[in-house]
Amino acid sequence: MPSLHPLLSGFAPIWALTAVGYLLGRSGLLGEQAEQVLNRFVFHAAMPAALFLMIARTPLDRFANPSMAAFTAGTAVAGGLGLLASQRLFGRGVPERAVGGMASGYVNSANLGIPVAVQVLGDASFVGPVVLFQILVVTPVVLTVLDSRRAGLRAALTLPLRNPILLAVALGAVLSATGWRAPAELNRSCELLGGAAVPTALVALGLSLCHRPAVGVASRYAEVGVAVLAKTVVQPLAAYAVGAFVLHLSDHQLLTVVLFSALPTAQNVFVYAREYGHGAALARDAVLASTLVSMATLSVVGWALGPS
Repeated sequence: MPSLHPLLSGFAPIWALTAVGYLLGRSGLLGEQAEQVLNRFVFHAAMPAALFLMIARTPLDRFANPSMAAFTAGTAVAGGLGLLASQRLFGRGVPERAVGGMASGYVNSANLGIPVAVQVLGDASFVGPVVLFQILVVTPVVLTVLDSRRAGLRAALTLPLRNPILLAVALGAVLSATGWRAPAELNRSCELLGGAAVPTALVALGLSLCHRPAVGVASRYAEVGVAVLAKTVVQPLAAYAVGAFVLHLSDHQLLTVVLFSALPTAQNVFVYAREYGHGAALARDAVLASTLVSMATLSVVGWALGPS
């Protein structure tokens, strides 16, 4: 079983930067609009820069393998469960269902997946395919749903030209597919801007904790509980079932798939929900709660499936 300290070290920056945001919010130093401004900066500038570079530098065929098939199956099961629960149990509208599904199945593959994979697996090569799948498949679907409900179907058809996230992904995919290389100056600028995406999103997440609604607490906690259960338990179990009994993955492949499936909800979900004004409280609480729970579930995965 991997030692607890190295795993905890991967979570420490998340809690630290979220705490910084909370303290800044409580102090009022950044003003009442700080959370909104920071989220818009992440959504319209920092995150597009980071995603553009990530996709442009990753071969698109990397997610076409049996391990990704098992991961995709786990994502579909967990996301579908979250979406169905949002509709049937909590009576949410279409945008909130999309956020509920994303909160239940969208993993924190980069800033948590990398340190956890290095500690447990010895390498982080599976990060690339997971990032590609989530950015090229899951994100466009969810953002299209959110945008179409806000602006109408006609506007949704032009979404890739108007949404900075999808535009950055499309441009990155073109560079990756064609083998073109962006100028070094552009790469460096995107690296600097993209490097601000994760820390700024976490600070904004902390700021949002200062504005927790006082109504519907029991219902909200139940909804968050379902999302966290789907994310940290159902998704890795579904990935394990498909990987072990359908695809017959090797022990190392199975460990890799289940480990990544057990990662907590990514803060990207909160950024998207906050930008479109749907399900932000659910996304925020799911990110925080799943991150806490996953410290235990990731250790269990490493112990159960790792080398004896």
